[in-house]
Amino acid sequence: MTSSTEDAPTAVERRINELTALLDKGLSDGIGVGDSLGVRCAELGEGRAVYTLRPSPAQANAMLTVHGGVLSTLMDTAMGSSVFTRLPDATVYTTLELKVNFVRSVALDAGELRCEASTVHVGRRTATAQAHVYNAEDKLVAHGTCTCLVQSFG
Repeated sequence: MTSSTEDAPTAVERRINELTALLDKGLSDGIGVGDSLGVRCAELGEGRAVYTLRPSPAQANAMLTVHGGVLSTLMDTAMGSSVFTRLPDATVYTTLELKVNFVRSVALDAGELRCEASTVHVGRRTATAQAHVYNAEDKLVAHGTCTCLVQSFG
């Protein structure tokens, strides 16, 4: 016989489910970067997140390429999500510092971008993460790190 505790979701599963529900609600309600910029969650795991973005004219800078702020938002979203999956229940985060290195420009008609993020350190007060953005040809577009403030409500 299986006990009910074996069927209960783990802390990581609860966090992933919570984050997925928030992202889905944002898309259904037309709010957030998923709706406004087209940032989509492709994968979540413990300390890991993969997000995608399809370039469009709505993301243009003055040089008619994808704006660096859009790429930074993609990375911040993915890194924050990777941190969120490692936090205990009743704990939130906010980005304190974001460092982005742009390696190459992205055309507005380019294929889908993929941002892979992972945690580096998750402590009681701060967390750090790193991310890499790749274009449709799997070439590095940008990479960066973030530091997050962690706050518990429990």
